[in-house]
Amino acid sequence: MPPPQQATSSTTTSASDDQVQTQSDKKLSTLRASIASLQSQITETESQIEQTKAKLKMDPSTTVKRHICLLHEYNEIKDIAQGLMGLIADARGVRQVDVQREYGLDDRD
Repeated sequence: MPPPQQATSSTTTSASDDQVQTQSDKKLSTLRASIASLQSQITETESQIEQTKAKLKMDPSTTVKRHICLLHEYNEIKDIAQGLMGLIADARGVRQVDVQREYGLDDRD
């Protein structure tokens, strides 16, 4: 018959192992629940993104490309207008700023 101390020691170790296993199972269960919750949030967020994209008239990258083209067109027109005002100023013998003011344009326009 084994000494009583050895039997108690193995019983204590077994109980301790059971507690560790129970804690591990609880942590694992909590992590699985967290993963499921996060996956649900991801699905919901992706759905919201798709709904928002559907409301847009155009794809964002298409909108950006269109704005860039419009800016180029604006700059070309502005350059031509400044050139014409320069010609008018030269013909009149005045400064270009004076011609701009005559047509209601500010120095920053």
